[in-house]
Parts: sequence; C-alpha cells; structure tokens
Amino acid sequence: MSIIPAPIRQTVQARFADGQAFDGPIGTPIEAFIEAAHLTVNGRIVAAIMNGKLRELSTPMTADADLEPETTAKSDGTRIYRRSLSFLMIAAAAELFPGRTITIHHSMPFGGYYCERDDRQRLTDGELAQLRRRMQELVAAKLPITQVRVPLEEALQFFRDEGDMEKADLFARRRKDYLTMYELNGVRDYFHGFMVPNTRYLDVFELRPYSDGFILQFPRRQQPRVLQPFEDEPILARVFREYDDWLSIIGVPNIAALNRVLNNGRTQEIILVAEALHQRQLTTIAGDIAARRPAVKLVMISGPTSAGKTTFSKRLAIQLMAQGIYPVAIGMDNYFVNREDTPRDKNGDFDYESLDAVDVPLFRQHLRQLMAGETIVQPVYNFHTGQREWGDELRIDTDHVILIEGIHGLNPRLVAGLPPESVYRIFISAFTQLNLDKHNRVPTTDTRLLRRIVRDAAHRGYSAADTIHRWHSVRRGEKRYIFPNQNNADVFFNSALVYELAVLKKLAQPLLLQVEPGTPERVEANRLLAFLQWFDPLPDSSMGYIASDSILREFVGGSILTNFEPWQH
Repeated sequence: MSIIPAPIRQTVQARFADGQAFDGPIGTPIEAFIEAAHLTVNGRIVAAIMNGKLRELSTPMTADADLEPETTAKSDGTRIYRRSLSFLMIAAAAELFPGRTITIHHSMPFGGYYCERDDRQRLTDGELAQLRRRMQELVAAKLPITQVRVPLEEALQFFRDEGDMEKADLFARRRKDYLTMYELNGVRDYFHGFMVPNTRYLDVFELRPYSDGFILQFPRRQQPRVLQPFEDEPILARVFREYDDWLSIIGVPNIAALNRVLNNGRTQEIILVAEALHQRQLTTIAGDIAARRPAVKLVMISGPTSAGKTTFSKRLAIQLMAQGIYPVAIGMDNYFVNREDTPRDKNGDFDYESLDAVDVPLFRQHLRQLMAGETIVQPVYNFHTGQREWGDELRIDTDHVILIEGIHGLNPRLVAGLPPESVYRIFISAFTQLNLDKHNRVPTTDTRLLRRIVRDAAHRGYSAADTIHRWHSVRRGEKRYIFPNQNNADVFFNSALVYELAVLKKLAQPLLLQVEPGTPERVEANRLLAFLQWFDPLPDSSMGYIASDSILREFVGGSILTNFEPWQH
C-alpha cells in the first residue's frame, strides 16, 4: 500500500445500495444524484437518508456519502409529502383569501386533513374550486420551496404582524437565536420538519367539502400514488369537535398555552379537569349500557396498542358495578386454535393477530350458551405447548355482563348470529393531541408510540430502539385488523390527556437519546426528540396530582389498578 500526493478533489461521490455511484461537483443537491440514479421505488422519492440521517433533497452534498431514498411509501416520506402539501394549500389560500386563516385540525382515516377557516365560515363550492385550481397551477409551475434562516427576533415580529400569536408565544422561549422558516411563492411560514424541494412533487391531492370546513386529501402510505375513496367518519369527527371545544373552554388550545399553564400555577387544575373529562366519558358509557339492559349481555372493547385498554376496562367494570351490573371477563386468547392450525404470514411465521387464529365457531357457541343461561367449560390456551386445554366451568346470571377486550373486539364475525341489541361495542384510542399551531399538527400515533416506549422500558425490559423497530409491524397489524372495524362501535372513548406529553417527555427523552446513532431507529428517535423539545416537562412536584387510577398511570407507573381484578365469576 503506497501513499501518493493527489490534487484536492472538486467533486463528491454519492453511493447507492444497488452498487451505483455518481460523482458531481461539491455542493450539488442530493436531488440531482437521486435523479441520475433512476431508482425504481414504490411511491415518490421526497427525501434521502444520507449516512444514516434524514436529509431534504435540496441539501447540498459537501462530502462523499451513502444515500438511501426516502419515499412516500415510508413513514418519514409520507410526513414530508403531507407537510409540503399543507404548505402548498396555505400559500394558495393566503394569495386567494388574504386575512382568512386556515387551520389544520386533525387527520381522516382514509388519508386527509380536516381544515377550517378560523371563523368556522365554510368556504363556498366556488371558493374551494378556486383554491384547488390555484394549488394545481402552483404545482405545474414547479416553484421552489426554500429554507430561510431568520433571526429569532425578526421571526417573532413577523408572526406578531401576521396575527399568529400561537407561533409568537411558542418561539419566544426558543433557546437558539434564529428560526428556520420556509418560503413558497412569497409566503413564509414555520413547519416542524422537512419539505420537498419544489411544488412539482405535490401533484396527488384533492379538496373535498366536509362539515364546516373541507378535507385536504392526500395518498396513504400503503398506496402512495393514488387517493383512497372518501369515507365519512361522523363519530370520529364528533370526538375531534368535542375535544377542540373542550380545549377552548379550559384555555389550552395548543402547546404554547399548555406550557403557560405549567408555569403559572394552573397545573393541578388542568390535570384534575382532564381526568374529570375521562370520568365523565366513563360514567356516560356505563349509564348507556345500563339503560340498554337487560338486552345488552356482551360488551366488546377494542383499540390500538397503548390506547389504555387495560385501565379503561377496569374503570368501566367499576362503573358498571356501581350500577349493579357485574362484569365477567373472557380472554379471547384462550380461544386460539392449536398451534399447528394457526395461519401463517407471508414470512411463514405464525400470525396470531389474524382472526383465523381464533376458534370463532367455538367462541360464538360459548357466547350463545352463556346468554341462554347455560354452563360452559372454558378453554385455556397453553402458550408453551401451543395446545388447547380445559379450565373451569362458567355460567352467568341476570346481573352479569360479559366483557371482552381484544384487537378483534369490533369484528362482526365474532358475534355473527347474536341478537344485535345484545352487543355493545366500544372503541378506545388516543384520538386527539395538542397541535403545535394552526399549521403544524401532531400525529396522535406519536402519543401512543411515546406511551409504549416508556411502558416497554419500565415493564418489559425493551429499549426505545426495540420498541421503534417493532412499531412498523404493530401499526401494520392495527391497520389490517383494528381500524377497519372502528366504525362498528356504539361509542368512542378518547383516552388522550391534554397534559400527558409534559409527563412522558421526562421519561422518554433519556430513552430516545440511548438509541444508536446512524441506525434507522435513531432517525425516528431524533424526530420524536425534536417534537418533544416544544413541551415543558411537568414539574416533579406535580406528579402527585395525577390520579392513581388515571389511564396515564398504566404507562408511567403508580396505578392503583395494576393488581385490581374486578371480574366476577
């Protein structure tokens, strides 16, 4: 091996996993190398992983690097597309309707954001068509979306002049002396996260009138090049509306307002009122079940991971007992078929999440027998041998109700043939979260992921990297088995708590910082860390205000319900 003098290079090299490599002048944007590679991908490339870190396509390359495309078929790519599309809509609206602020409220399951004017005056069909047409014109113009680094004081004054006090209040406590904003067609705004380099990337969207506003529709990750059919979600829309109204009542409409609450002596009040809202929902649900008795004999509960189903089920049982109704819990896992009969996934592994892993005919037969007052012998699934065994006899009386909780709880196949009036269905999830501001919404799945990271570390011995690594498959199972059945529910329970991310921040931050740099899990950890920076932590002295039966206690510890088993046999 010999060392020889060499001229200083004026080029950088981009290397791809398929073996391709390209040289270009120092400062060439990543986008140019991506285009030169002609990569075949699912979806559209909207960013890149450069040496293990997520980067915008407009990022200039100043050194040799390994590049991996980030597409709209992946989580980060999806977020970049949606964020950029939101800016496109905001920029077009600012041009067409000066003085009218459009607020992005919440997401829709089929792929879209529900948006409203701040005065809740609905855009006319003509105005919505005009907005759609202007967005399409901006896409065709291939206008650049550029980063602008602005001194903090200048940015704060900009937001004050625009009347955007949410951003002004939030960034007033920023430690850095600058703020990175984005500019499109003369419109400037702040967005939490990366953007596409220009508007030509944003050609798949639709605007649909809905309720008092409209839906900005975008593709979902599973089919990144097409829009999903519109699906009305009246129950979900009502949950979001009620929560928005409640946040307005208590004066905490956004993160900046929550931070003020945590620092002005109102912490106890907000925690107690948030917990009271949960209690009110529980009382209403239990009362509804009682009002439908004796017809209702079966209560089915379902929801995604880290929704708080365990605590909810126990608190509901207590409320039912207060009504003179005694719950009998039946574990759906005990109805698994023998292991050799379990379906397998595409990788050849046993798919225990599939409904076909459950002996549905036996499950339905036992429900019919119990409702008829007959005695059954309960199955017990032996997870060590993978075989069914038999346990105790069970019979219910007229003051009992069967309570079943599981991912398939709302699947109609489970209760086919039973009288419809005998079944009461509940769907639970953390549906809502404080948004950063009018234009930066916080995905509600982030709340559940942070809950799970904290719980997994405390009770299961998993690192944050372990939990993040599993999250994709967890979400895939939810989308396949849980969310398609949510509209079968008689009622939704919103398990979100307005103050919870101020609690989770202190516990999640050190776990996220332990994720190995340069790994895919670290990319996600960095995103969560950047998001958590906007929340002030709940003071240690205020932890005692959190009720011992709070759903949040299921994740942060200290729940009085951990060993409480109210089920009557």
